[in-house]
Amino acid sequence: MSIRAFFTFLCLTFSALAQQSLAQTLTVATVTRPPFSYVEDGKDVGFSMELLGALAQSLGWDYTIQRAESFTDMLDAVQEGRADLAVANISITAARETRMDFSQPIFEAGLQIMVPSDAAREPSLLNALLARDLFIAIGLAFGILLTGGMLMWYFERRSQPYFDRSLNEAWFPSFWWALNLVVNGGFEERVPRTAFGRVFGVVLVVSSLFIVSVFTARITSVMTVDAISGSVNSVNDLYGKRVGTIAASTAAGFLDRREIEYSSYDGLDPLIAAFEQNDLDAVVFDAPILSYYAAHEGRKFASMAGGIFLRENYGIAFPTGSALVEDVNQALLALREDGTYDAIYRKWYGARN
Repeated sequence: MSIRAFFTFLCLTFSALAQQSLAQTLTVATVTRPPFSYVEDGKDVGFSMELLGALAQSLGWDYTIQRAESFTDMLDAVQEGRADLAVANISITAARETRMDFSQPIFEAGLQIMVPSDAAREPSLLNALLARDLFIAIGLAFGILLTGGMLMWYFERRSQPYFDRSLNEAWFPSFWWALNLVVNGGFEERVPRTAFGRVFGVVLVVSSLFIVSVFTARITSVMTVDAISGSVNSVNDLYGKRVGTIAASTAAGFLDRREIEYSSYDGLDPLIAAFEQNDLDAVVFDAPILSYYAAHEGRKFASMAGGIFLRENYGIAFPTGSALVEDVNQALLALREDGTYDAIYRKWYGARN
């Protein structure tokens, strides 16, 4: 074989391999994270899935979806080369950059706090006045005073003219007498005359300080801000609370750096289940994910607290050294320039600020 024929053979071989590579069906790893990626009516839908479809159309790709059980499994598939790329709500971080390559950012996000709806209410005097504990404290005070007054009436009705009344007429004067005894020390002209009445009167006077202090403390506790409103409104309020997030997430890393104790969960479903079962006072995670949940499945019992913090960008992940990165970046720029990206964004999130 001549040298010319040999080079011709090599060129044809590489050309055939290149064509085979282009025709190869790509494996795309993802994970269920509404509204970025989830299954609805048997179809893969979401912001990231729709953007992936636009990229595939632009680049002439064929691809299959490999839906992982967890976020870690999805990233492992990319790192180990079992997937050609991964797309969902993947934060671009320095730690992940050492293990895989990323496209240019496809979404700007951040972390946010989600709390139960009752804990998200603003403080108000009306809430305090209508608090159940306040009504219980008032009811107990009235019950004690009425019982003490009626006991005094029972033993004093034949000895003290003030208590010389029938049962139907005695309850309010007896209550009024007990109230004045506790608050003002009693009426000088209406002192008890029986032995039991005098002993009981002294007991009421001595114990009045305790009764008043307990009653006042109960009302004060109800009127404090912590008792009438949600106490989680910012990151600084998370200390000492039952906080939850997903293990190995950017939110978990943030909580570790702030030394905030938290419970970690393997995925979004167990995290949301713990929140719905009132096992958590607050959830810290990606703002778009929590906001979507609070506006849909959790709209009756979940609210967002405070603003977005720790701003971060999502990207498409590739195995280190992937030849697809440059093509994807060029295609993403083209999708932004021709308005396709903005149309997909508006469909899922409305107009951008």
